[in-house]
Amino acid sequence: MIDGYGGNKDKLNDKNLVLKCLTELPQKLGMKLLSVPEVFLAENNGTKDPGGWSGYVIIIESHVSVHTFPNKGFVSIDVYSCKNGLDTTLVSNYFKEAFELKDLETNFVKRGTRYPKENIY
Repeated sequence: MIDGYGGNKDKLNDKNLVLKCLTELPQKLGMKLLSVPEVFLAENNGTKDPGGWSGYVIIIESHVSVHTFPNKGFVSIDVYSCKNGLDTTLVSNYFKEAFELKDLETNFVKRGTRYPKENIY
């Protein structure tokens, strides 16, 4: 999970850049897409959320999602993967460069640490 701060407003407001990230990052990580990336405009809700782009792609190893908030210079990203040895530095640097983020808050969580070795059925 990555929260990015101080990003470039124009880049955070670029639907095509979000699409590019959702296509390119899985390729860089050696992951296989199960769907085409989808990106939607999330309108300003008049309260806390000033609007932006929300997108996702389903990959064999799980999914990647990106939610941009151009007027806040903020992006929230999830790279959910069951792939062993995920290059977290590559992931962080990729998004930092893509959106010209000044600061990142990263939370990498190991999941399935007791994933069963054998099928039960």
